[in-house]
Amino acid sequence: MIITNYIKLEFPSYSANESFARAAAAGFAAQLDPTLEELGDIKTAVSEAVTNCIVHAYPDSIGKITMRLRIIDGEKLEITVRDWGRGIADLEKAMQPMYTTGGEERSGMGFTIMESFMDKLKVKTKAQKGTSVTMLRTIKQRRGRR
Repeated sequence: MIITNYIKLEFPSYSANESFARAAAAGFAAQLDPTLEELGDIKTAVSEAVTNCIVHAYPDSIGKITMRLRIIDGEKLEITVRDWGRGIADLEKAMQPMYTTGGEERSGMGFTIMESFMDKLKVKTKAQKGTSVTMLRTIKQRRGRR
């Protein structure tokens, strides 16, 4: 595994920072020359991960979120979104479609969307210590690209 580039961002869990995280991830991923569809998938997955932090990790307060992006082996984008919030009480249940602890206005599809748009999804959580979501997406070189 060769890491050719990386960034790490830290921001408070204000809802306005979700769009910033999407834009930052898209800007970083652009160096892999993804298609518009790939870029859209990456932005959507990041949006879901960051929104989970905002809504579920810190429901009654503002907390810290970090996002680390790495380019691995020249074609893989690894994204880790981490919070230090309340953690996920039942991870197995939370990974099921339509399950939410966020109220009626939430669809419960966050992890399902992340899984469908990324090649791999790994979630680690600990009560009152936070949650880490790591996603991996391979961006294959197209013909005509370097």
